[in-house]
Amino acid sequence: KQPYSYAELIAQAIISVPSYKLPLNKIYEWISTHYPFYKLSETGWQNSIRHNLSLNNSFVKCPRTEEDPGKGCYWTIVKDQRHKF
Repeated sequence: KQPYSYAELIAQAIISVPSYKLPLNKIYEWISTHYPFYKLSETGWQNSIRHNLSLNNSFVKCPRTEEDPGKGCYWTIVKDQRHKF
């Protein structure tokens, strides 16, 4: 059993960057780099990450700006929820 919940893993990834926001693929990448138990080639845990992002009120989508084109939105932690992690 891993020592962190999926929400904690997501938060660690987001908090690791100064902007406090990451797209989904970078969240996957961060988790699999720091916790090799989670291999990028396996999708079960990735489904759980998406599920947590969607249902946990601590995480919100933020749209890309015109200066930052690309696929998908960013995810961040609600400011007054950051202390939880």
